[in-house]
Amino acid sequence: MKHTQYKRIAVKVGTNVLTLTNGTLDTERIKHLVEQISMLHNSGVEVILISSGAVAAGRAILPENQKLDTVSARQLWSAVGQVKLMNTYFDFFQKHNMLGAQVLTTKENFSDRTHYLNMKNCISTMLENRVVPIVNENDTISLTELMFTDNDELSGLISSMMNCQALVILSNVDGIYDGMPGVHGAKVIPEIKAHDRSYEEFISSQKSGFGRGGMHTKYSVARKIALEGIDVIIASGLRDNILVDLIQDNTVPSTRFVPNGKKLKSSKKWLAHSESFTKGVVVVNEGAKKALFDIKANSLLLIGVVEIKGFFKKGDVISIADEQGNQLGLGKSQYDSDEARELAGKKAGKPLIYYDYMFLNN
Repeated sequence: MKHTQYKRIAVKVGTNVLTLTNGTLDTERIKHLVEQISMLHNSGVEVILISSGAVAAGRAILPENQKLDTVSARQLWSAVGQVKLMNTYFDFFQKHNMLGAQVLTTKENFSDRTHYLNMKNCISTMLENRVVPIVNENDTISLTELMFTDNDELSGLISSMMNCQALVILSNVDGIYDGMPGVHGAKVIPEIKAHDRSYEEFISSQKSGFGRGGMHTKYSVARKIALEGIDVIIASGLRDNILVDLIQDNTVPSTRFVPNGKKLKSSKKWLAHSESFTKGVVVVNEGAKKALFDIKANSLLLIGVVEIKGFFKKGDVISIADEQGNQLGLGKSQYDSDEARELAGKKAGKPLIYYDYMFLNN
């Protein structure tokens, strides 16, 4: 296998790639995926696999029970299906003298920096010992309101957290189309720049097959991760040898999101994905807004704050908004909400949010 520019990648493979039309696991497809990961692994590329398929695998094993509500059924299918999925991966990896290890997580595990760093350390240890991490959401204990949109969102978090050079999202289509996939004349868009939002009109919100997400989620995740300086490629996991071809820059239908050249610090990467964990809102005046987006790096000072909304503790993630209600970014507060309200509009000894613990929207 020829030299590749990447040393560490994340690969997300969707339910619709891993299952047959009847919902059972496509073991031949999983076998081929493992073969490709083995080739990359042997050429020095570290691979973190984010794999869907547990719920679909469980659904195929257990008949539907009309007495169970949607959440309970999903928990049951996931618990049974995850064992089946992992056993399948484990057996195929063993045939290549490799080990795969299960990493189950929930959205709540990313809610604070300590949990975030513990997970990062766990996956780092696996990679250092040449073990392939196989990550999936723990649907057995995830609550609906705290679930990831789907594993596309999770793959974005993992690739950002683990400083991957590329994220490959394997779907059941060849990429982002300039029309409805399958319709005559619709073509794959080969390249999208991270800052370019003009392609949003082409994205279908339709979900397909057994998966929970759709192309709109993939597009949103891809843009966000590319803005953090990571290559993102959306391609069809149903094409043979797709993963190796993509990593070796072979010509293959796909959509590549051209990354922003700027790399984010680790603390800012965590904040970039913490919007759902915000505890309050800080409203800033026009002067503070201009200072935040100035070329010179600036922290958020309390003198520029006009209003504090909600209740939060020191260390909580809060949202930054202007007086028109536009969200400007996120940050880790150095005060609790009562102290911040008391000092809003005044000079204070330390900023409300330090620059290194602030993420601003592009």
